[in-house]
Amino acid sequence: MFNLFVEGGVIYMAILTLIFIALLLAAWKAPAWVKEVGLIALVVGIISVLVGMIIAFDVNTFIHDGDMPQRAIFAGLRVAMIAPAYGSIIYLVSLIIRIVQKPRI
Repeated sequence: MFNLFVEGGVIYMAILTLIFIALLLAAWKAPAWVKEVGLIALVVGIISVLVGMIIAFDVNTFIHDGDMPQRAIFAGLRVAMIAPAYGSIIYLVSLIIRIVQKPRI
C-alpha cells in the first residue's frame, strides 16, 4: 500500500489523504459539506493526472534517439492513474457517507 502512495506522487497522494481526513471530519461535524469535499478529492486526482501527463510529454520531447519504448509509456500511464483512482475512491466514500446520513422521508 505504501508503494502505491509513493508511486502515485507523494505530493498529490498526501493532499488526497488530507482531503480524506477532512471528509471524515466533515461527516462528523459538517454533514452538508461531505459531497463537496469528495468532489475536491476527485478534482485533485484529475489535476494530478493532467500535470503528470504534461510532465511526461515534456520529457518525451527531450528524447532525440527516436520513439520512446512502449513499455515506458504504459508504465508511466499506470503510475499516472494511481492518484485519480485514490481521488475517485474518496469521492465514492463521500457519496456513501451522504447516502447513510441522508434523512429518511
